[in-house]
Amino acid sequence: MNKKLVSIVTPCYNEEKNVEEIYLQVKGIFEKLDSYEYEHIFIDNSSKDKTVQILKEIAQTDKNVKIIVNSRNFGQIRSPYHAMLQASGDAVILMASDLQEPPVIIFDFIKKWEENYKIVVGVKTKSEETPGMFFIRKLYYFIISRLSNSNVELIKNFNGFGLYDRQIIEIMRQMNDPLPYIRGLICEIGFEKAIVEFTQPTRKRGISANNFYSLYDYAMLGITSYSKVPLRIAAMLGFCLSILSIIIALGYFIAKLVYWQRFSMGIAPMIIGLFFFGSVQLFFTGVLGEYIGAIYTKIEKRPLVVEKDRINF
Repeated sequence: MNKKLVSIVTPCYNEEKNVEEIYLQVKGIFEKLDSYEYEHIFIDNSSKDKTVQILKEIAQTDKNVKIIVNSRNFGQIRSPYHAMLQASGDAVILMASDLQEPPVIIFDFIKKWEENYKIVVGVKTKSEETPGMFFIRKLYYFIISRLSNSNVELIKNFNGFGLYDRQIIEIMRQMNDPLPYIRGLICEIGFEKAIVEFTQPTRKRGISANNFYSLYDYAMLGITSYSKVPLRIAAMLGFCLSILSIIIALGYFIAKLVYWQRFSMGIAPMIIGLFFFGSVQLFFTGVLGEYIGAIYTKIEKRPLVVEKDRINF
């Protein structure tokens, strides 16, 4: 009987302290899954440490390990997506390299897949990270779920960690999205989804490559890709503020006519109003700029990544 092939996709950047451990854990899992074959695809975003060197040493002795090395850092959005499209498995599992997405959940993913679920998502219900960061992440998921288009229901506390049948990968390949928001894309495709809940452990080795800018970039991509609400808020707020401005101006005008000698107009209200309306305009100009930037990136149709090296493909 032909064994099914499962592709594990692990994006990494400066993860020299974790890549060998996640390789060993995944290998140990598939040693217990006799009815499956696997390939482990690592895509490296041009790491500055010994990550690539360690991976190449592993790949020399284990042909199940395949490596893609990018010519530069293409970010955490495009690189994992590119690797998923290069996988040849009957199912593809996307899993981070920092071990904060426990490899042992692969057992649960495959079990649900064999129950004919095309999509199995890992949902983080609890976390051992700092409470403040976990709260911020939950707040973001709440906001984006409220802002998202009503016909695309996004999954809270889901960051892409999951299993995707080959049929889903083929659909993603046909979409040809140069700036994919995986969390939203999976929900947009549809199909009934199985949910596997897990508790996120703390990072035990190394330092996360995420910073405020990368997290902000990913957050704004989610909003601009799946919501027009901020643009509509800008339009409605602009209309309401303009009506309010006319009412206030009319009120001042009448007060001045009635109490000509006693009512002093003053410069303070004008300055406060000027700064208020200026800040509102600047904020929504920035929102509009985010949408224009997302549109510009998508119409450029540049490749997801540029590869420098491939090993064991």
